[in-house]
Amino acid sequence: MVLHINTKDRKQITVTLKKNGEVVGSLSEENEYGSQVLLPLIIKLLRTTNYELRTLKGIEVETGPGSFTGLRVGVSVANALGFSLGIPVNGKKLETDLVY
Repeated sequence: MVLHINTKDRKQITVTLKKNGEVVGSLSEENEYGSQVLLPLIIKLLRTTNYELRTLKGIEVETGPGSFTGLRVGVSVANALGFSLGIPVNGKKLETDLVY
C-alpha cells in the first residue's frame, strides 16, 4: 500500500492510496489554507478505505513544480510519516544515526 500526497496546488490537497499500482481510494479537499487539511485528509482516506497507517509500505509525494509552501508541507509530512513508520518516501528510506 502506497500513499500518494499532492500538495502542489496551494488550495487543493489530494491524497491517494495505491495497492499494486492501482488506486484503492482518493480524497481531495479545497481550502483557502490547503495544507492545513493534509493530515486529517490522510486519516479520513485510511478510515474510508479500511486501512491503517501501519499497512503503508511507502509514500510518494509531489515535488513540484507548484506552490513552495504547499510542496514544503507535503514533503515534511511525507518525511515525518516515513521516518516514524520506517518506510521509504519517493523510493528512498530515511536513514538516521540518532543517539538518544
